[in-house]
This record gives sequence, structure tokens and C-alpha cells, in this order.
Amino acid sequence: MCGITGWVSFSRDLRADPAHQATADAMTETMSCRGPDDSGTWLARHAALGHRRLAIIDLPGGRQPMALDTPDGPLAIVYSGETYNYTELRSELAGRGHRFGTDSDTEVVLHAYLEWGEAMAERLNGMYAFAIWDSREDKLVMIRDRMGIKPFYYYETADGVLFGSEPKAILASSLAERTVTLDGLRELFAFVKTPGHAVWDGMREVEPGTVVTVTRAGLRTTRYWSLETREHTDGQEASVAHVRELLEDITRRQLVADVPRCTLLSGGLDSSALTAIAARQLGTRGEKVRSFSVDFAGQEENFVPDQMRGTPDSPYVRDVAKHSGTEHRDIVLNPDDLADPEVRKTVIRARDMAAGLGDMDASLYLLFKAIRGESTVALSGESADEVFGGYAWFFDEEARKGQTFPWISATSHVMGERDAILDPGLASALNLDGYIQDSYDSAVAGIERLDGESGFEWQMRKISYLHLTRFVRNLLDRKDRMSMAVGLEVRVPFCDHRLVEYVYNAPWSLKTYDGREKSLLRGATREVLPESVANRVKSPYPSTQDPSYAVKLRDNAREYLPDSGHPVFSIVNRKWLENAVAGTGEDITQESRFGLERTLDLALWLDIYKPVLKLS
Repeated sequence: MCGITGWVSFSRDLRADPAHQATADAMTETMSCRGPDDSGTWLARHAALGHRRLAIIDLPGGRQPMALDTPDGPLAIVYSGETYNYTELRSELAGRGHRFGTDSDTEVVLHAYLEWGEAMAERLNGMYAFAIWDSREDKLVMIRDRMGIKPFYYYETADGVLFGSEPKAILASSLAERTVTLDGLRELFAFVKTPGHAVWDGMREVEPGTVVTVTRAGLRTTRYWSLETREHTDGQEASVAHVRELLEDITRRQLVADVPRCTLLSGGLDSSALTAIAARQLGTRGEKVRSFSVDFAGQEENFVPDQMRGTPDSPYVRDVAKHSGTEHRDIVLNPDDLADPEVRKTVIRARDMAAGLGDMDASLYLLFKAIRGESTVALSGESADEVFGGYAWFFDEEARKGQTFPWISATSHVMGERDAILDPGLASALNLDGYIQDSYDSAVAGIERLDGESGFEWQMRKISYLHLTRFVRNLLDRKDRMSMAVGLEVRVPFCDHRLVEYVYNAPWSLKTYDGREKSLLRGATREVLPESVANRVKSPYPSTQDPSYAVKLRDNAREYLPDSGHPVFSIVNRKWLENAVAGTGEDITQESRFGLERTLDLALWLDIYKPVLKLS
């Protein structure tokens, strides 16, 4: 998976001053969690590249930065992720005269650039973020995968650019200012994931499906992939068969690794389907799938259905593990683990921002930490709900009719608490409702309507598009940051662009042909699943119901009240916090718990990163 970083400066020789090497080393070191196996830097006159490696394929031969000499000067690459079709590309390139010294996909990508230039991006199938310094033209080329699975950021300077897998790599340079404006805070609180936005002022994301080139003439962005509207001509039976065919191929490709791999198993349709398919494929080679799930102490015995989750996960996890014959392990967490301030600090450092997801971030991190002791690669069911239409609000009449993001409409109770925790003056300045509406209008403006598409199908196309281009990117970023904080590579088969394109263009009537959510996925995988899971209603990522967790949140948040000068009170309404921490914690509402988690995240983020807040 790895972590990448770099610095391009057209007005200086980066080899001339030891301080430049020190800067490159410091930027690279911030990525140590992403790449615990190896470290390297490469310097040219106007470019410094840094890499931290998590060795997955060709363990002895895939070291980076990787350089390739040409008659007109070297090419050098730093690469994060996996290219799943690299063996086919390697064969094609070999037929064109290329010679390889390693078995790594990184070398294939570098040769692909030498052969096809920036157009090589269209040939890649995978999850990736990489940068190539082309000394033949003094040009930096940055490319990100189609769905935005791997993070990638850059920061323009007076004479070039800084870049990195995460903001922390860029912020390690003195050229990058640690400033957050109102727009940055809007992005933190709105949960709409504006494309290109990076929270930090002056910093940008390389957008999914784009190539960003940097030369002396400036920066240029071109798009090599977008989610396009196309006519779907397959009927129900053919569609189900094609989805199954794609899933078989995708899983086969994503099981390739030279290190131990496993699956994340929640007992839901998505992760269970991948686990079952992987188990069958590995079973033909005499191997068993390792599977892991997360649970909370006493959760199954004391589970209480709520508006988000109707059943605990554990019984379904056991059904799948037994049905597919996996080597399964439950990672059971307790409230002390989840509320531990040190765990929260680790989560904030991993995410570079105060996401406010509380125990759902902490539990994911702790799950991955436990898995990393036994596996290096994990397959996840992430994004299946966005692809196949699994969330409850896909079926909510108000959300369907609304002219805003459906997840915003469906979680208005949480949004109300979001406004309540904010300092009143800041809340007014942020105008989050207006920001969200502008973001929605911008998001839907570029969607193409199919000729003859009914009003209802058009609305459902828009909802699907919003999930695949906005909502899922929050979740993919979360999954990447929590996994890479412990050096675990998490692969997301449902984000294969072939599957995304095909299912996106299937009409909603076909996606729900059996009257339920995710009909195409259920139909394609029913025969490999236990009946209990094939018929299970969608249940989101689990969250602890233990009231002692809320008590610990209150205790932790209460510690900030004596410090009236803490910068968190430039964001959080102090009176709200005083009321929220009063009492025992046994009666805390879900909305107040959300607010406490957000407050604690913000306070730690401000302590660790010390951003300069420009709130006017």
C-alpha cells in the first residue's frame, strides 16, 4: 500500500543544500505507519521524492523510489496502492520490447508511463495514487484511481508543489501553512466531501480519476475517468449473471498477494458475499480464508434494536464462518478501549482532521490493529451499499423527493445536534445549510439524464450518483486512514470501476427487482450464502450500546471546561458542553453522544495540529 510524498521546486537545486534532503526525509517519515517495511528518498535537481513501503508484492524487488533511465534522462516513481491487472500489462509491454528487473506492479506502471505517457492511466485497474518525475521535460505527473480509494494531496508553492498521501506529509514542510478557514470548517461539519477539498487552506486533493501535471508553466488537471450515463440493455437474468462474473474476476485479482490476507466479515450481505466467493476460490487450492469481525463486550446479549440497527452482527457472522469454513476470529472491544484518549489521539493523527465519528473510528482502528498481527492484506465489503443501493434512505420517500443529499435528509436529528454544539457566532458565519445546498446543486449539475428516463428513475440515478461521487469518498478515506495507521492494506472489490459503471447504469427497477435493497448483489451471490444472511436487512457498521462508554465520554469532555482559553471554545458552544457533561451519562441521547465525540475530536485536533483558525 505504502505512503508517498515529494517536493518540486523549479527555482532551486534540491541537491545543493542538506536542508532540502532533511525536509524530504521529514516529509517521508510522517508516512512511516503507512509503510513500516522500508524507506527511501530520491533527489534530482528540481524534485525530491519520498516513499515508505508496505511490502505486498515482490517483497525483495519492489523498493521505491524506483527510477528508470532513458536516453534523455531518468524517470522516477513513488507509488501507493495496487494495480490488479499488472500481469496483463506486463505481458503487453514485454511484447513491445520492455524489459523488467522485478516482479512488482510499480515497475510495470513506470514502464507503462514510458510507453503511453499520461494516457496509461486509462489502462490501469486498481487502487492507486502515484507521482512520476519526468526529468526529460522537468514535469511532475500525479495520478489517482477512479474512485478515490487511495488518498492524494498537493499544495502549490511559489515555485512548484508539495504532495503526499496524507496532509501530514505536506505539513511537515515549512512551506505549507497550517491554516484552516471557514470553508475548511464547513467541510468538517457538512459531511458532503467536496471534490478536491482538503480542509487545510491552500491544500487540494488530486481528484479521483484525474491526472495533475506540474511544469514551470504551472499546474494542469485533466480527467481520464468519470461516472457516465449509458443505456443498460441486459435483462434481469443477464444482469445478475454479469454481476456474479465480475465479482468472481475482481475477487480473484484482489486475492493476489505475497503476504497473509484475510476478509473483514460483518455478517451483512456485502462482506459475507466477498468472504464466500474468496473461500470458494481459495478452497480450490486447498487454502482457507481467514475472517475477522468486530464486536463489543456484552453487545449481543444486551442488544436493543434502534432506528439504524435491527439486529446484532454476531449470529450472522457465525453463520457465514461456518458455511464458508473460514478460520474466524472475533475482535471484542470494551468501553475502556474505545474511550481511551490515547486511542482517540492516534485516530486524529491518522485522519489529520476531527471527523467526529467517535467509537466507529476507534473500533475500526482497534480492529485493524488486531488483524495486523496476523494478516497484511484484508478484503472489505465497503462501497457495496453505494453501488447497489443498500441504505435505508434509498427507500425513504422524503429523501427521494428532497433536493439535498439524501443522507443529510435522513439524519436531520444528528444535523440538529451539529448546529447546537457550535458557537452561535460561528454557526451563523458557517451557514452550513447554504453550504450543503450549494454543494448539492453543484454535484447534480453534471449528471446526464438518459433519453426517455422517467422522473422517478432520474431521481434515483441522481441519488446513486451522489453516493458514488460524494458519500463513499468519506468512507473510503476513513477506511484507508484507519487501516494504514497500523500498516494494513484494505482492498475494496466493490469499487472496481467495471462493476461501478455497470450497476450504476442499471435502472432502479432492476436494482430492486425482488422488492428489496441490493437485489442484483443478492441474486448474484445467494447460492454461496447461508439463507439467514442472504435475507438479512441492511445493518450499518456497529456502534457500542454500552452506557458506560457515554459516561467516559462525559468524563473526558468535562476536563476541558476549566480551561476557558482552550481553542476548542472558538468552535464549540461552551454552554452546550456544560449541559452535555452534567449528570451521570446513563441518560445521554445518541445526538448528545455524537456532540461529545465531535467535541473531543476537535479539542485533540487543535492540540496536536495547532491550526491557525481564520473564522471571518
